[in-house]
Amino acid sequence: MVTQITSFGRSGLYDWMMQRVSALVLSFYTVFIIGYLLLNPDLTYDQWSGLFEATWMRIFSLMVLLSIGIHSWIGLWSISTDYIKATGPRFFFQSLCGLAMFVYVVWGVQVIWGL
Repeated sequence: MVTQITSFGRSGLYDWMMQRVSALVLSFYTVFIIGYLLLNPDLTYDQWSGLFEATWMRIFSLMVLLSIGIHSWIGLWSISTDYIKATGPRFFFQSLCGLAMFVYVVWGVQVIWGL
């Protein structure tokens, strides 16, 4: 029997909702970036840098970074509980994924906020 101890949320409904909300955030960000690139065909480094120096864009990018972590954790947790039945290897895989996501989020925060 698979327990919910390593699940992101407290229930399957919560995980499902977080998966959908994070997908929306990722979709909005993708549409925004594509739109920005299409509306600025002669984009310079200064314009691009100026966009990412704006506080609202840093917050939006941080939301996307956290959404990537949430979305990928829920997806990988679902896959690991479906296909890795033995507790030891499943725990190892989930721990490795959790550590990688933590490192990526911390690294992303450093890149976004210039820490």
